[in-house]
Amino acid sequence: MTIEFLGAAQEVTGSKHLITTNNGTKILLDCGLYQGKGLATDADNRDLGFNPAEINYLILSHAHIDHSGLIPYIVKLGFRGTIITTPATRDLCAIMLPDSGNIQELDTITFNKKREKQGLPTVSPIYTAEDARFAMQYFVSVPYDRELNFGTFSIMFSDNGHILGSATCNIKVFDNGKADPTRIAFTGDIGRYTGRILKQPQIFPQADYIIMETTYGDRVHESVEESEEQLLDVVKYTCIRKKGKLIIPSFAVGRSQEIISVLNDLWESGQLPSIDVYVDSPLSVNATNIFRLHTECFNERMQEFMRTDPDPFGFDKLHYIQTNKESKSLNYSSAPCIIISASGMMEAGRVKHHIANNIEKKSTTILGVGYCAPTTLGHKILRGDKNVSIFGTNHRVYADIRRIEGYSAHADKDELLRFIAHTDKTLLKKIFLVHGEHDSQIAFSETLNSAGYNDVVIPAKKDKIELD
Repeated sequence: MTIEFLGAAQEVTGSKHLITTNNGTKILLDCGLYQGKGLATDADNRDLGFNPAEINYLILSHAHIDHSGLIPYIVKLGFRGTIITTPATRDLCAIMLPDSGNIQELDTITFNKKREKQGLPTVSPIYTAEDARFAMQYFVSVPYDRELNFGTFSIMFSDNGHILGSATCNIKVFDNGKADPTRIAFTGDIGRYTGRILKQPQIFPQADYIIMETTYGDRVHESVEESEEQLLDVVKYTCIRKKGKLIIPSFAVGRSQEIISVLNDLWESGQLPSIDVYVDSPLSVNATNIFRLHTECFNERMQEFMRTDPDPFGFDKLHYIQTNKESKSLNYSSAPCIIISASGMMEAGRVKHHIANNIEKKSTTILGVGYCAPTTLGHKILRGDKNVSIFGTNHRVYADIRRIEGYSAHADKDELLRFIAHTDKTLLKKIFLVHGEHDSQIAFSETLNSAGYNDVVIPAKKDKIELD
């Protein structure tokens, strides 16, 4: 049996890992889109490294586009297998994949205008919104903690607290009549032990091999209490003292709901100033509705909160924006406000327009609350660039730039170590580190070695490794 690392290998996006059993069954772990470079990633996304028609099963850890975003593309190219995931992930993919297809279509229009000016042939989108809707028929959902047998392998999902429906994928491969199965734990992205909404990452079964994310394997996050104090301070500084707009670029699924929940609590406790808060992202609005459908994923704190407040994602000053007209009207208002809008890396979506319209104003604050890949607009802004290009126009940065990392949905170094602490090192054959920048992976590899985990591998893209 082999595993081939085809994405998120010494980088953060494009999660794809292919298991081929000795009897020829092909199991793909995730099928994510490369993100962060706009259409510069077009070639990488089209070069899958496998024939989709040969894939028998796709096991999906969660709905984020860097893990799920190429599913419509492989269906378009002939995949007719089974996509196995949790019920909440399936529901999120039903809105997120068509949204991604729509972005592909819009980005291609802009890209082709540039190509035509250069005398180059035009290109078609990787997939469309309709392609994404067609792909949903191949999904099969399996609840947490229920083992389902597919003949050559079985799968059980353990809640890992990253986003709604996210899971550690626990796979047993029954290969060529071996007495004992090969046990593989694919962590997907690992969540926090301090999340406001979701359950903590749950203990997963003993594995022979662990495929583990390392996004923040080189640092420790701020505490929840520090993060909430910082957020309230930024709100007061921007909206009361400067009388300006606080723009919070945020991923539509997970991060937006976390920020909304914090602001809801601050409002209910009387700490939040009486200013309007706008969630300007149709995807965020739809995702929040799906959160409301899956309260079984919520932690005890949130369950208790909902006994007195049935809607933790709504308060008097909170407004959900749907139409483009409503979104554009925010640009003409000078009233202090908070705008929460996707995308989190500031590469696409309505937030990019809000930044373009406000980044040259000293009254504005742009607040980063999550990871931004090195090539993204978000990374350039957060690292302090004084000039940035947005929609082909150069903008001088006069806005205040702030960052709070405590709202990250990814586990930090200490939490990653805690996540695997229950495993028996003597039974563990290898840990493969994926989904992280190389420096972060090296740092976490050293942390693991110090903790007694000796066989740690950092695979490069297209590395193929034999599993016992």
